[in-house]
Amino acid sequence: MKKITKEVYLKWYEDMLFWRKFEDKLAAVYIQQKVRGFLHLYNGQEAVLAGSLHAMDLTKDRMITAYRNHVQPIGMGVDPRRVMAELYGKVTGTSKGMGGSMHIFSKEHRFYGGHGIVGGQIPLGAGLAFGDKYFKRDSVTLCYMGDGAVRQGSLHESFNLAMLWQLPVVFICENNGYAMGTSVARTSHSTEIWKLGLGYEMPCGPVDGMDPAIVAKEVDKAVERARTGGGPTFLEMKTYRYRGHSMSDAQHYRTKEEVEEYKKIDPITQVKDIILEKGYATADEIKKIDKRVKDLVSECEQFAEESDFPPKEQLYDTVYEQEDYPFLQHKL
Repeated sequence: MKKITKEVYLKWYEDMLFWRKFEDKLAAVYIQQKVRGFLHLYNGQEAVLAGSLHAMDLTKDRMITAYRNHVQPIGMGVDPRRVMAELYGKVTGTSKGMGGSMHIFSKEHRFYGGHGIVGGQIPLGAGLAFGDKYFKRDSVTLCYMGDGAVRQGSLHESFNLAMLWQLPVVFICENNGYAMGTSVARTSHSTEIWKLGLGYEMPCGPVDGMDPAIVAKEVDKAVERARTGGGPTFLEMKTYRYRGHSMSDAQHYRTKEEVEEYKKIDPITQVKDIILEKGYATADEIKKIDKRVKDLVSECEQFAEESDFPPKEQLYDTVYEQEDYPFLQHKL
C-alpha cells in the first residue's frame, strides 16, 4: 500500500474541502434556479472517495457510480470548471451541457458516469472489468452504489458473474443509512449489507467510511486482489450524508440532532485535526488552503456563468444516424 504521508493528509484536506465547498455552491445556485432538475449532493461522504483515489492507479483504473456523481470525476482528474458548467447546462460542460447533474462522464479520465437508474451502474461496472480481463489489461474497476441499490436484482446477477469469471472489480456500497429516505432497518432483515457478498463466496466486509485512511487501506487490499487475478471484492462503506437525498428532500425521516451527532465525525474535520496535531501544517497554512479552495470554487462558478448555452443545432449532432442501415427499406 502507498504510504499515507504528510503530503497525503494535506491533499486529502484540500480535496475534500474543495468537493464540499464546490457542492455547497451548487446548492446555492440551485436555489437560484441556475442549476435545474435533480441535484444529489455528496456532503459527508468525501472520505470514501479520498481514500479510494489513494488506493487507485489513476493512469489505468476506472470508476463508475450512480447519480451522486459530481466530485468523483474531479478526483479522477476532470477539470472542475467543466463539471460545474455541465450542471449549468452550458456547452463547455463535460457533455456539452446535455448530461446534467446525474450524468457526468469522462472517457479520457476513465470516469464512466453518473447513472440515473438505481443500480444501473452495477452490471456496467462488471462489464468494464470483463473488458479488462478479456483484453488482458492491467486495470481495475471501482463500482459504487448506494444502500438502496443493493435491493436490485442486477446486483446479484453481477455478483454471480463477477465471481464466476473472477473479474477485476471492486464493488463498493456507500451506506449512508437512508437510501432515498427509508432506513436500512426498514427495508432489510439484515442491516449488515456487506454480508450479501457471503452468498457468492466473495471477499467482503464493513469499512469505516468516515476515515479516508481506513478506506484507503481496505480499498488497496481489494484493488491489489483484483489486479493480481484474485477476483472481486464487496465493501460496505458505513458513511453519512449531511444533506437530503436530493435538494427536494424535506428529511422528515431523521432528526436534526442525529445529523449534528454525525457532524462530530466529519471526515474533513478529522483530517484537519490530524494535520494540526501532527504538525503537518500551521493554522495559517490551513487558512491559505481554505483561501485556495474558495478561489477555485469562485473560478468554477464564473466559468459556468460566462459560458454559453449549447446552440440548438447541437441537438441534431447528437442523434445517431446510419443511412445504409441494413434492416430498413425506404419506399417512395
